[in-house]
Amino acid sequence: MKRTATAALLTVLVVASAGTTAAAAAATSTQGSGAVSEAQSGSAYAGTHVQFDVRQNAVANYRVGGDIALDSVKVQSESATDGGIGVDVGVDLSAVTSIAGSALSMQTSANAQAEIAAEGSASMTAHDNDHGILVVEAGGNNQVVVANVSEGATAESESDSQVEVTTANGTQGTFVVVGNGSVTVNEDGDVSARLESDSRLVFRAYPEEKSSEDEQTEEYIASGTATGEVYVEQQDGEMVTDTVTYSQQTAIAAEQAAEDTVRVTVNRTRERGKIVVTSVSEAAVGTVSNIDVTVDGEAAVEASSYSEVEGAIGGDTSRYMVKQSSSASSKAKVYVALNRFSKRTIEMTGSETTETTQGTTSETMTAETTAADTTESGGDGGETGGGAPGFGLGTALVAVLGAALYALRQ
Repeated sequence: MKRTATAALLTVLVVASAGTTAAAAAATSTQGSGAVSEAQSGSAYAGTHVQFDVRQNAVANYRVGGDIALDSVKVQSESATDGGIGVDVGVDLSAVTSIAGSALSMQTSANAQAEIAAEGSASMTAHDNDHGILVVEAGGNNQVVVANVSEGATAESESDSQVEVTTANGTQGTFVVVGNGSVTVNEDGDVSARLESDSRLVFRAYPEEKSSEDEQTEEYIASGTATGEVYVEQQDGEMVTDTVTYSQQTAIAAEQAAEDTVRVTVNRTRERGKIVVTSVSEAAVGTVSNIDVTVDGEAAVEASSYSEVEGAIGGDTSRYMVKQSSSASSKAKVYVALNRFSKRTIEMTGSETTETTQGTTSETMTAETTAADTTESGGDGGETGGGAPGFGLGTALVAVLGAALYALRQ
């Protein structure tokens, strides 16, 4: 009897060890293969919202939300003296339908961003947020940009600084010039732009229907009123932050400073205030239906209209306004108007409106949320689904070992 029980015990240990080793190996293989592939090829990026290829002279197959928004994007110095294409400044921009494109190379990607360096002063940055923002920066020289829209897409000029694109699948997108430059629909139905030094061409996609808040954000970007954007969301069980800057001499950093609290630090050398547009999820701030905002530790004043937000610039106090596309949305835009600059710190915290008794309700909600997140992830918590609640591999192993040890004692 003892020999039989001992054999059973050894069998359980070997099987459990093999299963654990195999699971760990599979996890390591899955996590490592993507990183190795990206490091070796240096020619592709696949994020949560954005995927694209980097060819010798173009960003190609730019997808947002699974839909190809742009077939290719090329940038080239306007000056012929430094290896550029020699596009005459006097030539109508709509006649510029193709350029050679500067040589491109993928740089390291981190914090939901992919940096693409171009030969010369230009650069591109792809942002893996739900708008799939692509920013082309001119750098120190004037640049020409040609973006070929996807097959079946249409492009329409709204102004000298804005072009609207709609793909065959209905995804909308907008090109906006920030700074000095112009953008238009060229003779081939694609998009051409001229950027003076230190200017930017920004592309934003809308896999879902464009909202009035999106329209307002575009207006702030085009006018230079918005100095940048911040996105904080949960991707694959981890909190991810992405920051986009639209003006010179501005640095923006974001982090989840504490549970249900997002901290944004904006450092700007110019004193005049600007608006920072943030997009936060419930996972980041707890709730998006009621958000409190502080600036440098002091409560900011909540505004009731865009005009009140804009009026805070240069005023005595900073203001903010929260916008949700719908009451059921798990995300919200928070427009924070900083009245002046140097280095400012913004903190956003979701505030529950329900009454609590000595914090019991709050603590219960936190525990329930944590348990729900663990169950859905099926990862570190050991939940795999399909079995009895709380009865995973570890519990089963303990039960079998206990029975075997009992048999040994008998």
